[in-house]
Amino acid sequence: MSNPMTIKAEGQELILERVFNAPRELVFKAFSQAEHLKHWWGPRGWTLTVCNVDFRPGGIWHYCMKCIDQNQGDFYGFESWGKAVYQEIVEAEKIVYKDYFSDAEGNEAEGMPSALNTMTFTEFEGKTRLVNRAQYPSAEALKTVVDMGMEQGITETWDRLAEHLQSMQ
Repeated sequence: MSNPMTIKAEGQELILERVFNAPRELVFKAFSQAEHLKHWWGPRGWTLTVCNVDFRPGGIWHYCMKCIDQNQGDFYGFESWGKAVYQEIVEAEKIVYKDYFSDAEGNEAEGMPSALNTMTFTEFEGKTRLVNRAQYPSAEALKTVVDMGMEQGITETWDRLAEHLQSMQ
């Protein structure tokens, strides 16, 4: 497994950072193609039942995560829809997107916080340092997603990414 992730919340910004033992181009590809995202996106016990990716500025990634782990109690069978609207893409270097909770039609979920995410991919000692800066509308909005268990979910998600990257090499 790669280095552990660092998570920092500062005001209305959440900063995630982790070094992955894989080339930068491969880590970038894992975020940009549906066939890769389907293998690792979401916490353990969840799977993507829908994953439509139009990876270009102005394009949309619309997905549904479903809990398939009966050991997760009330979450078993639960669906969580999300939508990303890509704003800027620099091949193997940066992805900027607006992230929303959504419904099955892709409409933004009312009352749920959105975030502007800037992901940077840099080479680091033959590996890839990934930094994700998520800017929320307010510190309260950031607290809402943290209180929903987002830290555990994203940690498990990035652990699954590390495992998928190993299987791709």
